[in-house]
Amino acid sequence: MTAEAVESGPRTGVAAPGTAPGDGPLRIALLTYKGNPFCGGQGVYVRHLARELARLGHRVEVIGAQPYPVLDEGVPLTELPSLDLYRQPDPFRTPKRGEYRDWIDAAEVATMWTGGFPEPLTFSLRARRHLAARRGEFDVVHDNQTLGYGLLADLGAPLVTTIHHPITVDRQLDLDAATSRRRRASVRRWYGFTRMQKRVARRLPSVLTVSGSSKQEIVDHLGVDPRRIRVVHIGADTDLWSPDPSVPEVPGRIVTTSSADVPLKGLVHLVEALAKLRTGNPAAHLVVVGKRAEDGPVARAIERHGLAEAVEFVKGISDTELVDLVRGAQIACVPSLYEGFSLPAAEAMATGTPLVATTGGAIPEVAGPDGETCLAVPPGDPGALADALGRLLGDAELRARLGAAGRERVLARFTWKQAAIGTAELYRQAIAARAATGPGGRR
Repeated sequence: MTAEAVESGPRTGVAAPGTAPGDGPLRIALLTYKGNPFCGGQGVYVRHLARELARLGHRVEVIGAQPYPVLDEGVPLTELPSLDLYRQPDPFRTPKRGEYRDWIDAAEVATMWTGGFPEPLTFSLRARRHLAARRGEFDVVHDNQTLGYGLLADLGAPLVTTIHHPITVDRQLDLDAATSRRRRASVRRWYGFTRMQKRVARRLPSVLTVSGSSKQEIVDHLGVDPRRIRVVHIGADTDLWSPDPSVPEVPGRIVTTSSADVPLKGLVHLVEALAKLRTGNPAAHLVVVGKRAEDGPVARAIERHGLAEAVEFVKGISDTELVDLVRGAQIACVPSLYEGFSLPAAEAMATGTPLVATTGGAIPEVAGPDGETCLAVPPGDPGALADALGRLLGDAELRARLGAAGRERVLARFTWKQAAIGTAELYRQAIAARAATGPGGRR
């Protein structure tokens, strides 16, 4: 155990060094540099995948940094803290002298001072040091999109890396939306870590991704050999995300999830669509699961169209409250310009709530065919969004048909148990490959 690591749960099933995994339970180290399930899909992925792997009999230990993941019973968390430079209410803070522990902390602050995002690199360096001190305790190390230089070292076990989608996609969309030379320079500095991620990705022996669309993006943007990439779909917790006829439907309610006011999520286009929609459907209103931005494109669009009373933001609610919020909506909407998978689409469909979604990225792989399991529209088109939303609001029979078909699609294709089974198969392939080539095999 390294000095900075803190266990917040019991470590279970630690076998003796050198024990071969065979076909029995695997000892898995699941790394996540950012794990809060309420601020993005990475935290949701870690929580549910870890739980289902444990249910299959594997021994999973999550090793993470702030914001720490919320895990289910039976999955221990080892905290590997950063300096938490982006915490609320004082983001971009400069730590006090006594907070610095080593040169990695100094590098973290220096990168922030120059406008970059340090966490993927610094977490990977801390994880390398931590795993070196625990050599022999794990059969496989699973990295959740850190893609830092520290993970290119011999970690004492084969490495499997999940890339949900290349962050270079986010970078390009933010550059396209930048309105000044100064803003574009700031975006380039912030996304400087993507150069590292591209170099690391090309050397990884085993990459897991969540959709065929993401696989192609990883090949195109990161230059990864497609033979090293496997697709394992993720999914919804279909016990939690399920229909409940006792939850009353709220007329005109449209619900969407947007964890940040960034161009990628397309929320501004949904606000523009709502303004058009309310000219003929004055009861239409939007509930956004996420933090309200006090400034930016979405805030300006809400003010410009006089929608302050028609757009509500909610955050910090329980899982049960969130599910009931979606159950009570007449429509769930995913307006994103791009998604590597789209958990909000799968979760909404699992409740039986009819979906309007764009065709950005992998969303069609999840949402299914237009008119059969959803209504599909081009990304970035407020007029098409407004038309689809208006069509669904005015047709109860269509809402019922799409809602039922959407849930059946999720049950058949996108569950966390299926994701865990597929991921464990990839672990065993990685273990077999390392046994064949040795720790010094090509990366």
